[in-house]
Amino acid sequence: MTQASANVNLMIKAARRAARNLLRDFGEVENLQASNRGPADFADRARSKALQGLREELTEARPNYGWRDADGGSADGEDPTRRWMVDPLDGAANFLHGLPHWAISIALEHKKEIVAAVIYDAAHDEMFVSEKGAGAFVNDRRLRVSGRRDMADMVFGASMARAGDLGGMMAGIAAVVPRAAGARQFGAPSLDMAFVAAGRLDGCWALGASAATIAAGDLIVRESGGFYGPISETEKPPVKKGVVAASSDAFESLRAALRSA
Repeated sequence: MTQASANVNLMIKAARRAARNLLRDFGEVENLQASNRGPADFADRARSKALQGLREELTEARPNYGWRDADGGSADGEDPTRRWMVDPLDGAANFLHGLPHWAISIALEHKKEIVAAVIYDAAHDEMFVSEKGAGAFVNDRRLRVSGRRDMADMVFGASMARAGDLGGMMAGIAAVVPRAAGARQFGAPSLDMAFVAAGRLDGCWALGASAATIAAGDLIVRESGGFYGPISETEKPPVKKGVVAASSDAFESLRAALRSA
C-alpha cells in the first residue's frame, strides 16, 4: 500500500513495536518448554505487555477514539464514532507451545464499520494491511482471493474460541470435509482470514471468536474480493455464534454446508 493514511501508518507502527517484544518472548517460550516452570504464565505476561503497549501507543496518538480488545477491555472515546478493535496475540495457544502461527490484529471502526485493518504475522514478517476502498495488501503486494470454482478443490480453515464450541466445530467439519479438498485448524482466526484474502485458503469459519479478533480480517477479506458474514441466517452483527469468510465462489457453498450441520 503506497499511500497509506496516517491511521494505517500508526497501526503498522504499533503492530511492529508490539511484535518486537512478542518475538523476543516467543524465543523464551521455546526455551521454557524443557523447563519445570512451564511457559503458561510467561506467555500470559507477554500477551498483557503487548496489549498494554498497543493501548498506550494507539490511545496516545488518538486520545478521542474508543477502545475494545479481545480480552474484554473497552472504553468509550470522546469521538463516539471511532473505536480501535485489538487482539494483541491471536493464536495464544500456538504461541504458548512454540508454534510460529500467531498474529497481532488491529482494526479501526468508524460508525460501526471497519475502515482500516492490520494483521501482522510477526513470526514470518508478513504485514496484511487494508483500508476501505483502497484494496488489501501483504508487504505491499496486492491481495486477491482464490479463483477456484469447484468446492471439491477447495481447502478451508476452521477455528473455535471455547471448548463449548467443540460440538458445533466437529459438526461443521463433518459437513464440509466430504465436499472439499480438506479443512485445517490453525488456531488463529485472524490469520485464517488473512490467508483467505491471499488465496492460500478458499474460505474459513470461526465459532465464538471475539469481535476484536476478527474485525481486521473482515475488511481485509472484503477488500481482496471476498465475502464475510454470519453463518446463521438470522443472526445480525455483532455476530456471537459464528462467521464465514471466503472467496466469492466459495462463500455460499461453505455457508450452506455449515448451515446444514
